[in-house]
Amino acid sequence: MSRGGRASAGRRAGGGGGIRFEARELLDLAVAWVALGVAFVVFFGGPGVIGSTALPELFALSMATAGVGFLLHELAHKVVATRFGQVAHFRADYSMLFLAVAGAFAGILFAAPGAVYHRGRITARENGLIALAGPVTNLLLAAIFTPPAFLASGFVADVGDFGLTINLLLAGFNMIPFGPLDGRTVFAWSKVVFVLAFVPSAALAALALVRFGFGI
Repeated sequence: MSRGGRASAGRRAGGGGGIRFEARELLDLAVAWVALGVAFVVFFGGPGVIGSTALPELFALSMATAGVGFLLHELAHKVVATRFGQVAHFRADYSMLFLAVAGAFAGILFAAPGAVYHRGRITARENGLIALAGPVTNLLLAAIFTPPAFLASGFVADVGDFGLTINLLLAGFNMIPFGPLDGRTVFAWSKVVFVLAFVPSAALAALALVRFGFGI
């Protein structure tokens, strides 16, 4: 997710400064990455996975798929925001991270770990493109994970399968036009772009749920 708005400054803030990370931002990214890794392991493996011999492998699998999907989603927001001259940084929402882990134990998956906040002079189009960058990144990752999901075997196939499923779900979820999700910002900018992005994202997310549910 990304959150930003207009500023009254006459020129863009942070333009040409490149991508920089604060110490707190790196900590927030690391904590969110690990928390989501745990949440996805518990949600897909069940509460009984904690303490099982399969936990290390499943956690590595989750970090390499769900964790990477989240991390690159947020970094895409930051990169595009910085490209448009914004001062941008990720902030974890620790209450939502706790809810994600607790919800996973109850069989509910709700991944809203935080957001990239940006400030500076910006147009509605630029704000929409910043928001769109995250879901599009997840769709690109899903495409990368597709070949090993269907062509490989063993752990590599598991990485591909899980990476494909998770990234399609992340793209579809974040394109919902509600609350702080990316879809709302894209919808506010352009209804046409929203439809072009939301329809395939939602359809692919639904297929991913069906495929996971029926093990196909």
